Amino acid sequence: MASYYKPLLSLFLFCFASVYLISYIEATKNNGGITIDLIHRDSPLSPFYNPSKTRFDRLKSAFERSISRKSSLKLISDSVRTASTSPKDIQAPLSSNGGEYLMKISVGTPPFEILGIADTGSDLTWTQCQPCTQCYKQKAPLFDPRKTKTYRNVSCESQACSAVGSSSCDTNNVCEYQCLYGDGSYTIGDVAVETFTFESSTKKTVSFPKVVFGCGHQSGGTFSDSGSGIIGLGGGSSSIIRQLNKSIGGKFSYCLTLLNSTVSSKISLGTNAIVTGPSVVSTPLVKKDPDTYYYLTIEGISVGTNRVEYQNSTVDEGNIIIDSGTTLTYLPSDLYDGLEAALVKDVKGKRVSYSKDLKLCYELTSDFSAPPVIAHFKGADVELTQENTFLEVEEGVVCLTFVPSGVWRFLGICIR
Repeated sequence: MASYYKPLLSLFLFCFASVYLISYIEATKNNGGITIDLIHRDSPLSPFYNPSKTRFDRLKSAFERSISRKSSLKLISDSVRTASTSPKDIQAPLSSNGGEYLMKISVGTPPFEILGIADTGSDLTWTQCQPCTQCYKQKAPLFDPRKTKTYRNVSCESQACSAVGSSSCDTNNVCEYQCLYGDGSYTIGDVAVETFTFESSTKKTVSFPKVVFGCGHQSGGTFSDSGSGIIGLGGGSSSIIRQLNKSIGGKFSYCLTLLNSTVSSKISLGTNAIVTGPSVVSTPLVKKDPDTYYYLTIEGISVGTNRVEYQNSTVDEGNIIIDSGTTLTYLPSDLYDGLEAALVKDVKGKRVSYSKDLKLCYELTSDFSAPPVIAHFKGADVELTQENTFLEVEEGVVCLTFVPSGVWRFLGICIR
């Protein structure tokens, strides 16, 4: 989920990947960082694996969730303006939930395990709580603040309350939050502080006291029953990343592999989040309002020798955002039209119709081939091969996973 903002260009889906589940957590001690291995949710190793569904069923569902996610980024109202201790790095298991990633953390004393959508487009972390007067169905038990020793409501005069965007006050001077998303999803509850606990691969735990979060008593919409809320990984003051800044240095990164890759997907927090190597390229983050989002700048796209420029890139820095809840890649119509036209000239194969959402599809035969696509970011060029850009969506049909967007654009980032 993300808050209301002006039109933005979306970042690219570097390779296709839907959702993942932690296999194990590898805490590397050489640099004090922590790296987490992920397993795709559709792997037989995933507890969410449904053998009755074909890979095409799962892809269709992922595309539908991306379209819904596009709507959800157009927020009507968003309250998610949403402890420093050691060690310097922490971890949280991620698992899959449709087109999203679920992060496993524990809340309270004694610790109570919750699963929330890992969301780079939100700040406030919230979970459904008892008593839940009107909540969506979730598989796991609800967090009960009456059964923990460290739960404290936040008063309306506190800095924590003001840090949460749109908040109100109840008759007991308890700060309340209200989030209403553009796709009709919503959550309402109390702003509180609680101890958050993260577990390492060695089963050792590290706890952070007085983390600000939302204890939701009303919520509904498009949320899946596999999760209990949202883990805010945005750039705003109430996000987990900002609240744990002294411990992780504000650093985190994730690398999501292709569906058929033999390399595990990973997410890292702290010093191990720094990515290095001979093939690594870098593009700067741009500071803009709202500070929830991670803004980058895209300058154009090339297909072979044909480069399609984004006309406003020289004056519109920070024209893209990264959103961890998206599978498809959305582009503004003019840039998409140029990309499609260039691909049509160079792709070898018979074009076919598949759906109104996926615009460029071909028969998958031995003759089909697509040229590399190069995404030109400020200071960084990223080459995308055929397997990064075209996906088999049904038996014998492949489609381009870039699609045209209207006013609202966003990203599901996926890198090899």
